[in-house]
Amino acid sequence: MSRGAVVISGSGSGIGRAMALQLAEEGWQCLLLGRREEALQETLALLTGTGHALASGDVRDRVVMQQIAARWSGIPIRALVANAGLGGENHYGEDDRWEDIISTNLTGSYEFVQAFLPHLCSDATSPAHILFTSSVLARLGVAGYTAYCASKAGLLGLMRSWAVELAPRNILVNAICPGWVETDMSRAGLEGLAEHLGITVEAFHDIAMKSVPLGRMSKPEEIAELTAYLLKQRSITGQTLDINGGSVMNS
Repeated sequence: MSRGAVVISGSGSGIGRAMALQLAEEGWQCLLLGRREEALQETLALLTGTGHALASGDVRDRVVMQQIAARWSGIPIRALVANAGLGGENHYGEDDRWEDIISTNLTGSYEFVQAFLPHLCSDATSPAHILFTSSVLARLGVAGYTAYCASKAGLLGLMRSWAVELAPRNILVNAICPGWVETDMSRAGLEGLAEHLGITVEAFHDIAMKSVPLGRMSKPEEIAELTAYLLKQRSITGQTLDINGGSVMNS
């Protein structure tokens, strides 16, 4: 049974690709969005089911997002997953990455959702969904990660505001905060932090896992399973769900 269509930004790799695989398996029509068409094609080739499609574009570009949304306007879209993002450090100065990270993670998520919001289908008995991929670093501070921490925390404020604003349309808006996940972005983060401390990547990995009660990184598939659940439920909105192996526990 088809659940309708879901647009997933940043679906060419990592968590976004795992989300697409899981959702396609559960009967969703996956509309893949990302900057690298070759990576999107690789994801597309892995999906089960039919009707999937892709479009390449930068979520920061309002005109491009609106053009892609118009191209897919005839498809009954039931969910948006704002997953595209940049990681890594930023440092004040000539090569500061602040603007690039903030504009992608926070402003890009805003532009992506706003472009597709007019095409999001819901009714009184069947809600539509918007889901943001935030991060455990929305809960924690890490030296040198000012832009990343700020952008991921900003997504939680954006999520709560839209949860209130869109409730009359029966659109549920939530966010997930993954911790360490086995992705290329996490590996790059491990390498950068290890280099900063002057130790090996393996040594820093062991240090990092000491703060995770489960003692391991999550797999992208685990994040995808939580995503699939949230896009099926009918009453959770305005919430942030942590999935981090216990590294942060909120009551």
